[in-house]
Amino acid sequence: MPTFCRHNRFIERCPICSRTLPGNEPEAVPHRVRAGSGAARRSSPPGGSRQRREGLRVRREGRAAEDGYSSVLVPGLRASSDAERLARELAFSSARLAGLALDPPGAYGRAGDVAAEGDFERATWASFLLAYLSPSEDDEPFAGLDSVLAAAPEPRAVSGELDGLLDGLSLGPRSSHEPGSGTRTLRAYVQWTDRAGGGEGAQEAAFTGDASWPPARRFARLFERLALPGLSRGARYDLLVALGRLGIYELSGDSLHLGGPRSAGGEDAATLAAKRVFGIGDPLLLDRRAATLAEAVSVPLEALDLALFNWAAPERATLGFRPAEQPDDGSIAAALGL
Repeated sequence: MPTFCRHNRFIERCPICSRTLPGNEPEAVPHRVRAGSGAARRSSPPGGSRQRREGLRVRREGRAAEDGYSSVLVPGLRASSDAERLARELAFSSARLAGLALDPPGAYGRAGDVAAEGDFERATWASFLLAYLSPSEDDEPFAGLDSVLAAAPEPRAVSGELDGLLDGLSLGPRSSHEPGSGTRTLRAYVQWTDRAGGGEGAQEAAFTGDASWPPARRFARLFERLALPGLSRGARYDLLVALGRLGIYELSGDSLHLGGPRSAGGEDAATLAAKRVFGIGDPLLLDRRAATLAEAVSVPLEALDLALFNWAAPERATLGFRPAEQPDDGSIAAALGL
């Protein structure tokens, strides 16, 4: 009489239960300690695992409770509160871009004024420092920039004697300056402008590039070329956005330029936020979904950079732009189905 196993097969034909039949038992295999097992770790030299743990960073991201929210524009979001926060940050970032073009605050306005007078070198240097240091969130957001400009009013003033130039400055939340790095990034910037010709007008030549380039292509080419030591993706992007919005150079971003190599501080915060919001990690698809969202909510694509950064941050980075009240986000919220 044939016997059926628990898998409803003839027991001798079942790949699992046939092993229990007499003569089919697997041969005993000597126990071996695998590399990385508990026994192996216990036999490792004292302090070894501690040394490995010292370089480990654990990042915990808070998520709102899911409440059934969904939108094809932001497929990664499952909570209405997350979408509402994104709408607020999109409105704020879009208003900031309009403010840079119409009534730029503080040091941004001064940079635009000197450019209007024809001094593109001073205007470009101030804009670079604004992006690199980032306006602080205290009562004097541009004090750090003013301090650096007083000591080094033009790029060539940066030398080995000024290695402590950036020490003790109040930096902003998007600053890419790494404490202890001195003026390494500033000197790299000077070398980069020198490669465009050096001497008088070096910065203008570097940021103009080929005069025949349309604004979007100039933006993309400069973003690639500005991959300097210590200059983060966010600083590069905001520098080019500000230069374009202030009217210093013809620049217009048609991509967020997400992804790319990680910096010493880890992956770019806006890139990480974009992956969460759009529910995908591929840079090309991230750009495509970002462009679709920007068009649907009627904001410039460039606005998504700061909006995504702020959406994932514990507090908003204002970058010196502080309107009397939160810009209206009603139309954006409606487009997101809120």
